Amino acid sequence: MVPMRGSISASGDLSPIAYISGVLQGKPTIRVFRPGIGRDVYADEALAEAGVEPISLTAKEGLAIVNGTAMSAACATLVLHDTHQLAMLSQILTAMTVEALLGSPESFDPFFSEVRPHPGQIESSRNIRVFLRGSRLALQKDGKDGSLRQDRYSIRTAAQWIGPVLEDLLLAHQQISIECNSATDNPLVNGEGQFLHGGNFQAKAVTSSMEKSRQAIQAIGRMLFTQCQEMINPATSWGLPPNLVADEPSQSGIFKAIDIYISALTSELGFLAGPVNHVYNAELGNQSLNSLALISGRYTATGVRVLTELVAAHLLSACQALDLRAMQLQFLDGVKTEFFARVVSMVEKQSPNITETSKNLPATLWAHLQKGLEQTVSMDSIDRFPHIAKTMRVPILDCLPSQNVVLEEMQSFIDQLGPWLHESWCTNREAYLVHGDASPMLGDGSKKMYHFVRKTLGVPMLCTKRILTPTAEAMAAGQVEEAPTVGGYTSLVYRAIQRGEFLPVIQELLEECLAKEELER
Repeated sequence: MVPMRGSISASGDLSPIAYISGVLQGKPTIRVFRPGIGRDVYADEALAEAGVEPISLTAKEGLAIVNGTAMSAACATLVLHDTHQLAMLSQILTAMTVEALLGSPESFDPFFSEVRPHPGQIESSRNIRVFLRGSRLALQKDGKDGSLRQDRYSIRTAAQWIGPVLEDLLLAHQQISIECNSATDNPLVNGEGQFLHGGNFQAKAVTSSMEKSRQAIQAIGRMLFTQCQEMINPATSWGLPPNLVADEPSQSGIFKAIDIYISALTSELGFLAGPVNHVYNAELGNQSLNSLALISGRYTATGVRVLTELVAAHLLSACQALDLRAMQLQFLDGVKTEFFARVVSMVEKQSPNITETSKNLPATLWAHLQKGLEQTVSMDSIDRFPHIAKTMRVPILDCLPSQNVVLEEMQSFIDQLGPWLHESWCTNREAYLVHGDASPMLGDGSKKMYHFVRKTLGVPMLCTKRILTPTAEAMAAGQVEEAPTVGGYTSLVYRAIQRGEFLPVIQELLEECLAKEELER
């Protein structure tokens, strides 16, 4: 059992490595954790049980074992491995957010990287662009419908934000790769048998890699936090309901807790991002410079765990947002034909002589309905659709010749339209919650990640009835293993990331997307 604390990583990681050395020598004062028997044993007993002979150290061997950066380099290696995974997930999540916010792939056009060719920006822009391929949600914008021409910063500048992070992580990777394949004890003996006294034990290279990694973790977290909040907030989500509720907005606030949760996580990442530079003299002033590499590595590992929680929350939110988009598109696809027929019938009753302007009324009102859905996301459906129907009076009067308008017919159309749309919405919602699937509308990256969360992990689209506390009778009868909660589903995704279950999905996604890009060149 190795203590977490106690190393300043100056003359190497003397204290923690000394415990490992003690185990190798079978010291009866060093405890060893034995998972199989559920208790600690001493090193001599552990080696005897394993049939391993303890070693006897000769000249310089003890110093060679303890006087090096093995502990901090090993910690940094594990941390960097996980950070690479999170950096890759952040690019996939950005693509999912672009789709959830009905963003444009234009921000990732190769031209931006051609005129500003930072390697990290080139890579992240390319990745996000290929992840968006095939999406029905991420479309080019022309601003003609009165919407904003440009996307929000959190997605529009994502490649420029992620790019420098990737470059820092690449340099950190190079530093740790060199460190893990280096001799770091002291003194060293060269090929001629000379003893050379130097300072390869000073682990500043490891500290440098960990400081960059921790800053990268904070930067990724800050971006994902903003993206996630903009999906949850109806003022910035382009038509998603408040708190990503599938139920009526006044009766549910499922993702409000996620909003608060990610705020706390991002604040903690900001605290952890501070530099580990509180260097003090040690060993009566002999170790007057110390790198604190293991301390930096430990706090970076904490940052990885916090960012993993944030990524899990974001992924859960993104899948929910994509389902809500798909549910609305399914609703629109389902009512379009009947909607046009109702409008045409109303126009024909108004005037036998249909003008060119009148012919455009069905398309005009259809666009008005879509705009109304975006503007009324905070309303309960029972009030929402009658409200949208009532606002159609003005476009109807604008399109029909004034001398031919029959107010009774127009009012009858409006009075019937609202309840019909409401009933159709509720029917569609219930059907989607049972067997809905957003996959056909998603880009290559989102589709694979969505499928893994929904099918492999079994995390459903969330609504109130899916997180109701089971009755005591149901729990007692064993009908449910665990009461479902938003936190429980977030933890499920978190554990999957932590165990590396997403890595094969990421690798397969990258290989498929980049192969398609090569074929198109």
